[in-house]
Amino acid sequence: MTITITAFERSPDGGKGLARDTRVRWALEEAGLPYDVRLVSFRAMKEPAHLALHPFGQIPTYEEDGLVLFETGAIVFHIATHHGALLPRDDHARARAITWLFAALNTVEPPILELVTARIFEGDKPWAKERVPLVEERVRDRLNPLVARLGDADWLDGDFSAGDLMMVSVLLRLRPSGILDEFPTLAAYVARGEARPAYQRAFAAQLAINAPAAHP
Repeated sequence: MTITITAFERSPDGGKGLARDTRVRWALEEAGLPYDVRLVSFRAMKEPAHLALHPFGQIPTYEEDGLVLFETGAIVFHIATHHGALLPRDDHARARAITWLFAALNTVEPPILELVTARIFEGDKPWAKERVPLVEERVRDRLNPLVARLGDADWLDGDFSAGDLMMVSVLLRLRPSGILDEFPTLAAYVARGEARPAYQRAFAAQLAINAPAAHP
């Protein structure tokens, strides 16, 4: 049965690859799996049909042979464990790759999302000037150990894995803030992820939906 994922009808980022469906697209491209995309408007995301797939009314969702999943971490983990290509065969290396996937979502991403909220959605608040630098420091506190662990390696633990896919996706959210440029090791790491052909295909597919020409 064909895999179907949902994505924004029009992504808030305008197709820059920051919407979470890009992570799922990337995983599917790495695994060499064909998939269909069902575009969902902001209004439709809150309607019963979509809420039956995603109880929180967000994207993406994943449907395959009667299985319905939501949350990008769960979806990427499923793709990696059931379709290969994104996890090592060695049991210990496999466990470490899964650990990095969770670390990206649970340890590194929360302060980054907090920074996005502070800068974009709360930037006009009277306390924003005091809050933003504090959140930026929390982000840097997460990035410094990541730099130390990565060192001069291409990827976090041996070959590219689902852990790297998720970590690169999370770090991409830092680019607009300029903080990523403060960490050349991580900027190069992200660039290696973006250079992968599977990422390029995923990015192009998301951009094609959101490009101005697609919405005359």
